[in-house]
Amino acid sequence: MQGALEGIRVLDFTQMMLGPLCTQTLADLGADVVKLERPGNGDWMRQMPMLGEFVGRDSSAFHAFNRNKRSVAVDLKHPQGRELLLEIAPEFDVIAENFRAGVMDRLGLGHDDFNTVNPRIIYASGSGWGQDTPLAKQNWPGQDLLVQAMCGVMYNTGKEDDQPTPCGTPIADFAASQSMVSGILAAIIARDRSGTGQRVEVDLFSSTLNAMAQENFAVLNQDIDFKRSKAGLATPWNDAPYGPHPTSDGFVAIAMCPLETLGELLGDNGLSGLHGFNDRDEIKRRIDARTSTMTSADLLALLRGRDVWCAPVRNSMQAMQDLLDSNSDLLLQLKHPEAGTVRAVACPISMSATPAARRDPAPLVGQHTNDVLLPLVGAERLAELRNLKAIA
Repeated sequence: MQGALEGIRVLDFTQMMLGPLCTQTLADLGADVVKLERPGNGDWMRQMPMLGEFVGRDSSAFHAFNRNKRSVAVDLKHPQGRELLLEIAPEFDVIAENFRAGVMDRLGLGHDDFNTVNPRIIYASGSGWGQDTPLAKQNWPGQDLLVQAMCGVMYNTGKEDDQPTPCGTPIADFAASQSMVSGILAAIIARDRSGTGQRVEVDLFSSTLNAMAQENFAVLNQDIDFKRSKAGLATPWNDAPYGPHPTSDGFVAIAMCPLETLGELLGDNGLSGLHGFNDRDEIKRRIDARTSTMTSADLLALLRGRDVWCAPVRNSMQAMQDLLDSNSDLLLQLKHPEAGTVRAVACPISMSATPAARRDPAPLVGQHTNDVLLPLVGAERLAELRNLKAIA
Protein backbone atom coordinates (compact mmCIF):
# COMPACT_ATOMS: atom_id res chain seq x y z
CA MET A 1 0.00 0.00 0.00
CA GLN A 2 1.12 3.56 -0.69
CA GLY A 3 2.04 5.86 2.17
CA ALA A 4 -0.20 8.80 2.95
CA LEU A 5 2.42 11.25 1.63
CA GLU A 6 3.33 9.28 -1.49
CA GLY A 7 4.27 11.77 -4.22
CA ILE A 8 5.40 14.50 -1.81
CA ARG A 9 9.11 15.30 -2.27
CA VAL A 10 11.21 17.01 0.38
CA LEU A 11 14.62 18.66 0.08
CA ASP A 12 15.97 18.19 3.59
CA PHE A 13 18.71 20.57 4.76
CA THR A 14 18.16 19.71 8.43
CA GLN A 15 20.63 18.34 10.96
CA MET A 16 20.82 17.37 14.63
CA MET A 17 17.32 16.45 15.99
CA LEU A 18 14.63 19.10 15.47
CA GLY A 19 14.57 18.95 11.68
CA PRO A 20 15.63 15.33 11.10
CA LEU A 21 12.90 13.93 13.37
CA CYS A 22 10.36 16.05 11.50
CA THR A 23 11.51 14.89 8.06
CA GLN A 24 11.81 11.28 9.24
CA THR A 25 8.15 11.40 10.23
CA LEU A 26 7.29 12.67 6.74
CA ALA A 27 9.43 9.90 5.24
CA ASP A 28 7.80 7.24 7.43
CA LEU A 29 4.45 8.39 6.05
CA GLY A 30 5.59 7.95 2.44
CA ALA A 31 7.28 11.22 1.41
CA ASP A 32 10.46 11.03 -0.69
CA VAL A 33 12.93 12.83 1.58
CA VAL A 34 16.27 13.75 0.01
CA LYS A 35 18.73 14.57 2.77
CA LEU A 36 21.38 17.09 1.70
CA GLU A 37 24.71 16.59 3.49
CA ARG A 38 28.20 18.01 3.47
CA PRO A 39 30.56 15.98 1.29
CA GLY A 40 32.74 13.86 3.54
CA ASN A 41 31.44 14.10 7.10
CA GLY A 42 27.77 14.79 6.39
CA ASP A 43 25.33 15.75 9.15
CA TRP A 44 27.09 16.79 12.36
CA MET A 45 24.94 14.29 14.27
CA ARG A 46 26.83 11.44 12.61
CA GLN A 47 29.95 12.28 14.66
CA MET A 48 28.23 12.58 18.07
CA PRO A 49 28.72 9.23 19.89
CA MET A 50 26.19 8.06 22.46
CA LEU A 51 27.83 6.55 25.53
CA GLY A 52 31.13 7.03 23.73
CA GLU A 53 30.33 4.59 20.91
CA PHE A 54 28.99 4.44 17.34
CA VAL A 55 26.77 2.02 15.41
CA GLY A 56 28.75 1.36 12.26
CA ARG A 57 30.52 4.65 11.68
CA ASP A 58 27.60 6.85 12.82
CA SER A 59 25.97 7.91 16.07
CA SER A 60 22.91 6.10 17.36
CA ALA A 61 21.22 9.50 17.36
CA PHE A 62 21.80 9.88 13.63
CA HIS A 63 20.39 6.40 12.95
CA ALA A 64 17.37 7.21 15.12
CA PHE A 65 16.29 10.31 13.16
CA ASN A 66 17.23 9.59 9.54
CA ARG A 67 15.66 6.34 8.34
CA ASN A 68 13.69 6.19 5.10
CA LYS A 69 15.72 9.06 3.58
CA ARG A 70 18.07 9.28 0.60
CA SER A 71 21.36 11.13 1.06
CA VAL A 72 22.84 13.46 -1.56
CA ALA A 73 26.20 15.09 -0.82
CA VAL A 74 26.25 18.73 -2.00
CA ASP A 75 28.63 21.54 -1.09
CA LEU A 76 26.18 24.33 -0.22
CA LYS A 77 28.94 26.94 -0.35
CA HIS A 78 29.97 26.00 -3.91
CA PRO A 79 28.27 28.25 -6.50
CA GLN A 80 27.45 25.25 -8.65
CA GLY A 81 26.05 23.43 -5.61
CA ARG A 82 23.66 26.31 -4.97
CA GLU A 83 22.74 26.49 -8.66
CA LEU A 84 22.02 22.76 -8.72
CA LEU A 85 19.59 22.97 -5.80
CA LEU A 86 17.65 25.84 -7.34
CA GLU A 87 17.65 23.96 -10.65
CA ILE A 88 15.98 20.89 -9.18
CA ALA A 89 13.68 22.79 -6.78
CA PRO A 90 10.66 22.74 -9.18
CA GLU A 91 10.59 18.96 -8.71
CA PHE A 92 10.07 19.28 -4.95
CA ASP A 93 7.20 20.24 -2.67
CA VAL A 94 8.94 21.09 0.59
CA ILE A 95 12.20 22.66 1.71
CA ALA A 96 13.09 21.88 5.34
CA GLU A 97 15.96 23.54 7.21
CA ASN A 98 16.95 24.27 10.79
CA PHE A 99 20.06 26.41 10.55
CA ARG A 100 20.41 29.54 12.67
CA ALA A 101 18.21 32.40 11.48
CA GLY A 102 19.72 34.04 8.39
CA VAL A 103 22.16 31.28 7.41
CA MET A 104 20.14 29.99 4.43
CA ASP A 105 19.61 33.53 3.14
CA ARG A 106 23.36 34.14 3.23
CA LEU A 107 23.90 30.94 1.26
CA GLY A 108 21.45 32.14 -1.39
CA LEU A 109 19.07 29.34 -0.45
CA GLY A 110 16.44 31.26 1.47
CA HIS A 111 12.68 31.29 0.97
CA ASP A 112 12.74 33.98 -1.69
CA ASP A 113 15.39 32.15 -3.70
CA PHE A 114 13.35 28.95 -3.87
CA ASN A 115 10.01 30.74 -4.24
CA THR A 116 11.32 32.48 -7.36
CA VAL A 117 11.89 29.15 -9.14
CA ASN A 118 8.94 27.33 -7.57
CA PRO A 119 6.02 29.42 -6.21
CA ARG A 120 4.37 26.21 -4.97
CA ILE A 121 7.27 25.41 -2.63
CA ILE A 122 6.62 25.09 1.10
CA TYR A 123 9.64 26.44 2.94
CA ALA A 124 9.78 25.13 6.52
CA SER A 125 12.31 26.55 8.97
CA GLY A 126 13.08 25.38 12.48
CA SER A 127 15.27 27.46 14.81
CA GLY A 128 16.05 27.91 18.47
CA TRP A 129 14.40 31.26 19.14
CA GLY A 130 12.50 32.17 15.96
CA GLN A 131 13.58 33.98 12.82
CA ASP A 132 13.10 37.62 13.86
CA THR A 133 12.54 37.74 17.62
CA PRO A 134 14.35 39.58 20.42
CA LEU A 135 15.99 36.32 21.55
CA ALA A 136 17.04 35.44 18.01
CA LYS A 137 18.66 38.86 17.62
CA GLN A 138 20.84 38.13 20.65
CA ASN A 139 22.32 35.27 18.59
CA TRP A 140 22.08 32.67 21.34
CA PRO A 141 22.68 29.07 20.25
CA GLY A 142 19.39 27.29 19.63
CA GLN A 143 19.96 24.12 21.63
CA ASP A 144 17.57 21.91 23.61
CA LEU A 145 19.21 22.21 27.04
CA LEU A 146 19.41 25.99 26.78
CA VAL A 147 15.75 26.21 25.83
CA GLN A 148 14.74 23.96 28.73
CA ALA A 149 16.61 26.39 30.98
CA MET A 150 14.83 29.44 29.51
CA CYS A 151 11.30 27.97 29.47
CA GLY A 152 11.05 26.79 33.07
CA VAL A 153 11.32 23.05 32.39
CA MET A 154 14.35 22.66 34.68
CA TYR A 155 12.75 24.51 37.57
CA ASN A 156 9.60 22.42 37.31
CA THR A 157 11.46 19.11 37.64
CA GLY A 158 12.87 17.43 40.75
CA LYS A 159 12.75 18.25 44.46
CA GLU A 160 12.71 21.72 45.96
CA ASP A 161 16.29 21.51 47.21
CA ASP A 162 17.65 19.95 44.00
CA GLN A 163 19.52 22.03 41.47
CA PRO A 164 17.45 22.72 38.32
CA THR A 165 16.85 19.34 36.68
CA PRO A 166 16.60 18.98 32.89
CA CYS A 167 14.20 16.50 31.34
CA GLY A 168 15.81 13.13 30.60
CA THR A 169 15.15 13.44 26.85
CA PRO A 170 15.43 16.44 24.48
CA ILE A 171 11.84 17.59 24.99
CA ALA A 172 12.32 20.96 23.25
CA ASP A 173 13.65 19.31 20.09
CA PHE A 174 10.80 16.82 20.10
CA ALA A 175 8.10 19.47 20.62
CA ALA A 176 9.45 21.64 17.81
CA SER A 177 9.87 18.70 15.43
CA GLN A 178 6.23 17.73 15.76
CA SER A 179 5.11 21.36 15.40
CA MET A 180 7.11 21.43 12.18
CA VAL A 181 5.40 18.27 10.91
CA SER A 182 1.98 19.77 11.63
CA GLY A 183 2.88 23.06 9.93
CA ILE A 184 4.15 21.35 6.78
CA LEU A 185 1.08 19.11 6.48
CA ALA A 186 -1.24 22.10 6.97
CA ALA A 187 0.70 24.06 4.32
CA ILE A 188 0.35 21.16 1.86
CA ILE A 189 -3.43 21.18 2.35
CA ALA A 190 -3.53 24.98 1.97
CA ARG A 191 -1.44 24.78 -1.22
CA ASP A 192 -3.79 22.20 -2.69
CA ARG A 193 -6.58 24.76 -2.25
CA SER A 194 -4.76 27.93 -3.29
CA GLY A 195 -2.07 26.67 -5.66
CA THR A 196 0.73 28.53 -3.88
CA GLY A 197 3.19 27.58 -1.18
CA GLN A 198 4.16 29.51 1.93
CA ARG A 199 6.68 29.78 4.74
CA VAL A 200 6.34 27.60 7.84
CA GLU A 201 8.36 28.63 10.88
CA VAL A 202 8.72 26.86 14.22
CA ASP A 203 11.24 27.20 17.01
CA LEU A 204 12.35 25.33 20.11
CA PHE A 205 11.38 28.13 22.50
CA SER A 206 7.76 28.68 21.47
CA SER A 207 7.15 24.96 20.93
CA THR A 208 8.37 24.16 24.45
CA LEU A 209 6.24 26.95 25.91
CA ASN A 210 3.30 25.37 24.06
CA ALA A 211 4.15 21.94 25.51
CA MET A 212 3.91 23.61 28.94
CA ALA A 213 0.55 25.21 28.14
CA GLN A 214 -1.20 24.16 31.36
CA GLU A 215 1.61 25.38 33.59
CA ASN A 216 1.90 28.68 31.74
CA PHE A 217 -1.86 29.26 31.73
CA ALA A 218 -1.89 28.87 35.51
CA VAL A 219 0.97 31.35 35.93
CA LEU A 220 -0.66 33.88 33.61
CA ASN A 221 -4.16 33.65 35.08
CA GLN A 222 -3.71 32.65 38.73
CA ASP A 223 -0.84 35.05 39.48
CA ILE A 224 1.26 32.30 41.06
CA ASP A 225 4.70 30.82 40.64
CA PHE A 226 5.42 27.12 40.92
CA LYS A 227 7.33 25.74 43.88
CA ARG A 228 8.66 22.20 43.72
CA SER A 229 7.79 19.88 46.57
CA LYS A 230 10.48 18.95 49.08
CA ALA A 231 9.59 15.25 48.96
CA GLY A 232 9.73 15.00 45.17
CA LEU A 233 6.36 14.97 43.40
CA ALA A 234 6.63 14.61 39.62
CA THR A 235 5.31 18.13 38.98
CA PRO A 236 5.15 21.28 41.12
CA TRP A 237 1.40 21.69 40.68
CA ASN A 238 -0.27 18.26 41.07
CA ASP A 239 -1.92 17.07 44.24
CA ALA A 240 -0.33 14.05 45.89
CA PRO A 241 -0.05 11.23 45.07
CA TYR A 242 1.70 11.95 41.79
CA GLY A 243 5.13 10.47 41.28
CA PRO A 244 7.45 7.54 42.01
CA HIS A 245 7.41 5.73 45.35
CA PRO A 246 10.16 3.37 46.56
CA THR A 247 9.63 -0.34 47.05
CA SER A 248 11.97 -2.94 48.51
CA ASP A 249 13.24 -3.74 45.00
CA GLY A 250 12.59 -0.65 42.87
CA PHE A 251 10.00 2.06 42.36
CA VAL A 252 6.32 2.26 41.45
CA ALA A 253 4.63 5.37 40.02
CA ILE A 254 1.21 6.31 41.41
CA ALA A 255 -0.99 8.95 39.77
CA MET A 256 -4.06 10.81 41.04
CA CYS A 257 -5.54 8.27 43.45
CA PRO A 258 -8.11 9.30 46.10
CA LEU A 259 -6.32 9.48 49.45
CA GLU A 260 -9.10 7.53 51.13
CA THR A 261 -8.54 4.58 48.81
CA LEU A 262 -4.77 4.72 49.12
CA GLY A 263 -4.93 5.03 52.91
CA GLU A 264 -7.17 1.98 53.09
CA LEU A 265 -4.93 -0.11 50.85
CA LEU A 266 -1.68 0.87 52.58
CA GLY A 267 -3.03 0.73 56.10
CA ASP A 268 -2.72 4.46 56.81
CA ASN A 269 -6.21 5.82 57.32
CA GLY A 270 -4.77 9.18 58.34
CA LEU A 271 -4.08 9.94 54.68
CA SER A 272 -7.76 10.66 54.05
CA GLY A 273 -7.66 13.68 56.38
CA LEU A 274 -4.81 15.41 54.53
CA HIS A 275 -5.07 18.02 51.76
CA GLY A 276 -3.74 16.75 48.43
CA PHE A 277 -1.82 19.95 47.64
CA ASN A 278 -1.15 21.73 50.92
CA ASP A 279 0.04 18.51 52.61
CA ARG A 280 1.66 16.96 49.55
CA ASP A 281 5.11 16.52 51.10
CA GLU A 282 3.72 14.77 54.16
CA ILE A 283 1.55 12.58 51.94
CA LYS A 284 4.53 11.62 49.79
CA ARG A 285 6.64 10.66 52.82
CA ARG A 286 3.85 8.65 54.46
CA ILE A 287 3.19 6.72 51.24
CA ASP A 288 6.95 6.11 50.82
CA ALA A 289 7.14 4.68 54.33
CA ARG A 290 4.48 2.08 53.48
CA THR A 291 5.53 1.19 49.94
CA SER A 292 9.21 0.76 50.84
CA THR A 293 8.35 -2.37 52.85
CA MET A 294 6.70 -4.08 49.84
CA THR A 295 8.03 -5.55 46.61
CA SER A 296 7.06 -3.78 43.39
CA ALA A 297 5.07 -6.82 42.26
CA ASP A 298 3.07 -6.99 45.49
CA LEU A 299 2.38 -3.25 45.50
CA LEU A 300 1.27 -3.25 41.86
CA ALA A 301 -1.05 -6.20 42.45
CA LEU A 302 -2.57 -4.46 45.47
CA LEU A 303 -3.12 -1.16 43.67
CA ARG A 304 -4.33 -2.60 40.39
CA GLY A 305 -6.83 -4.72 42.30
CA ARG A 306 -8.62 -1.45 43.15
CA ASP A 307 -8.04 0.20 39.75
CA VAL A 308 -5.47 2.63 41.11
CA TRP A 309 -3.42 4.29 38.36
CA CYS A 310 0.07 2.86 38.76
CA ALA A 311 3.01 1.44 36.83
CA PRO A 312 6.48 0.04 37.52
CA VAL A 313 9.32 2.54 37.05
CA ARG A 314 11.62 1.07 34.39
CA ASN A 315 14.88 2.19 32.88
CA SER A 316 15.40 2.36 29.10
CA MET A 317 16.99 -1.09 28.96
CA GLN A 318 14.00 -2.66 30.71
CA ALA A 319 11.52 -0.84 28.48
CA MET A 320 13.27 -1.98 25.29
CA GLN A 321 13.81 -5.54 26.56
CA ASP A 322 10.09 -5.87 27.16
CA LEU A 323 9.42 -4.88 23.53
CA LEU A 324 12.05 -7.34 22.32
CA ASP A 325 10.66 -10.18 24.45
CA SER A 326 7.13 -9.59 23.17
CA ASN A 327 8.24 -9.21 19.53
CA SER A 328 6.45 -5.86 19.54
CA ASP A 329 5.35 -4.07 16.37
CA LEU A 330 6.75 -0.92 17.98
CA LEU A 331 10.24 -2.05 16.97
CA LEU A 332 11.66 -2.13 13.45
CA GLN A 333 14.51 -4.34 12.25
CA LEU A 334 16.56 -2.72 9.49
CA LYS A 335 19.51 -3.87 7.37
CA HIS A 336 22.27 -1.26 7.29
CA PRO A 337 25.10 -1.54 4.73
CA GLU A 338 27.81 -1.00 7.39
CA ALA A 339 26.25 -1.61 10.79
CA GLY A 340 24.40 -4.77 9.80
CA THR A 341 21.05 -5.46 11.47
CA VAL A 342 19.87 -2.51 13.55
CA ARG A 343 16.68 -2.05 15.55
CA ALA A 344 14.69 1.16 15.86
CA VAL A 345 11.48 2.44 17.44
CA ALA A 346 8.77 2.58 14.77
CA CYS A 347 6.71 5.57 13.69
CA PRO A 348 4.03 6.11 16.36
CA ILE A 349 1.34 7.01 13.81
CA SER A 350 -0.95 4.13 12.82
CA MET A 351 -3.12 4.50 9.69
CA SER A 352 -5.47 1.80 8.39
CA ALA A 353 -5.40 2.59 4.66
CA THR A 354 -1.97 4.23 4.20
CA PRO A 355 0.30 2.83 6.91
CA ALA A 356 3.87 3.85 7.58
CA ALA A 357 5.50 0.92 5.81
CA ARG A 358 8.94 1.82 4.42
CA ARG A 359 11.85 0.13 6.11
CA ASP A 360 15.09 1.76 4.95
CA PRO A 361 17.90 2.48 7.43
CA ALA A 362 19.64 5.83 7.80
CA PRO A 363 21.75 6.41 4.66
CA LEU A 364 25.50 6.74 4.23
CA VAL A 365 26.79 10.20 3.29
CA GLY A 366 25.94 10.77 -0.37
CA GLN A 367 24.72 7.19 -0.83
CA HIS A 368 21.95 8.24 -3.23
CA THR A 369 23.60 11.14 -5.06
CA ASN A 370 23.49 9.34 -8.42
CA ASP A 371 20.02 7.85 -7.89
CA VAL A 372 18.44 11.22 -7.08
CA LEU A 373 20.29 13.55 -9.45
CA LEU A 374 20.69 11.44 -12.59
CA PRO A 375 17.00 11.56 -13.61
CA LEU A 376 16.82 15.28 -12.68
CA VAL A 377 19.91 16.72 -14.38
CA GLY A 378 21.27 13.97 -16.66
CA ALA A 379 24.61 12.16 -16.81
CA GLU A 380 26.61 14.98 -18.43
CA ARG A 381 25.60 17.57 -15.84
CA LEU A 382 26.16 15.05 -13.06
CA ALA A 383 29.72 14.41 -14.24
CA GLU A 384 30.36 18.14 -14.51
CA LEU A 385 29.20 18.77 -10.95
CA ARG A 386 31.32 15.92 -9.64
CA ASN A 387 34.42 17.21 -11.47
CA LEU A 388 33.84 20.66 -9.97
CA LYS A 389 33.51 19.02 -6.53
CA ALA A 390 30.12 20.65 -6.04
CA ILE A 391 28.74 17.19 -5.22
CA ALA A 392 30.24 13.98 -3.87
